[in-house]
Amino acid sequence: MHSNALSTNQIMRQVIYALALGIIASYYFFGWGIIFQIVLGVATAVLVESVFLRLRKLPVKPAISDGSAVLSAVLLAISIPSIAPWWIVVVGVAFAIVFGKQLYGGLGNNPFNPAMLGYAFLLISYPLQMTTWASEFLSFGQSFDTVFNLTSVDGLSGATRLDDVKTQLSLGYLVNELRIYSISQSLVSIGFLLGGLYLIARGIIFWHIPVAFILGILITSALLFISDNQLYAPPQFHLISGGTMLCAFFIATDPVSASTTPKGRLVYGFLIGVLVVVIRVFGGYPDGVAFAVLLMNMTVPLIDTYTQPKVFGQ
Repeated sequence: MHSNALSTNQIMRQVIYALALGIIASYYFFGWGIIFQIVLGVATAVLVESVFLRLRKLPVKPAISDGSAVLSAVLLAISIPSIAPWWIVVVGVAFAIVFGKQLYGGLGNNPFNPAMLGYAFLLISYPLQMTTWASEFLSFGQSFDTVFNLTSVDGLSGATRLDDVKTQLSLGYLVNELRIYSISQSLVSIGFLLGGLYLIARGIIFWHIPVAFILGILITSALLFISDNQLYAPPQFHLISGGTMLCAFFIATDPVSASTTPKGRLVYGFLIGVLVVVIRVFGGYPDGVAFAVLLMNMTVPLIDTYTQPKVFGQ
């Protein structure tokens, strides 16, 4: 992010506004669960950050009002299944705020993306709850009952299409799945894409990381698909699947944990895209966004060191 005229709070609010279209699309297809997850996540983030700041004997209001904790909570909440039990988002957001942000000294000091750290923790610890998604629109009552463990999710849920592809890799299957899956997932992805373009137009984020990330996705998946189109999904499937667009514009572009040099952003974004496809195809998890981002977060100091612009006159 690079809008110097805006305060931290204003920048965070702009990012949250930009998420609105993707969230609305997710609600349209999957129901009220996503709203419950966001409310639970935001409440948890504010409470946990307030408690931790008091323990550190630091002022609470400035840190809470900057909006960074709320944004991390929203990003994590919309990344998990809308029908995940209520305690999933509570545990994940609490972990993200404490271990992803406050233990490093707060905003501006964290080497890892807090939301993705919380997501990775949840995916490793609770794989069943994190890979069971709503298969239809759920009403307010249905969503409330499933999120708060008042009824079984059986019959209302299923695995992600990414997970299906990992276990049933035949071209005929993929073609049929793409026709069904692309309707809902494409609209959600388009929502995040439009929100991301809004952020670029407003000068909130740089274009380098999203463009390089998408190129990394396309080139890697295209090479695999060309090598064996019976075994690997086509590039367009990777573009609309999972958290591709959300990562491109809202996660990989985190101003604290991402690369800060122009060339570095291109390298950083491209390698995240490559890793996402590699993890999806060869890894044990259906989506690789969180792990790819966290792995590249560790390389940022090295990337920035070797991509520093030359000083004028030298």
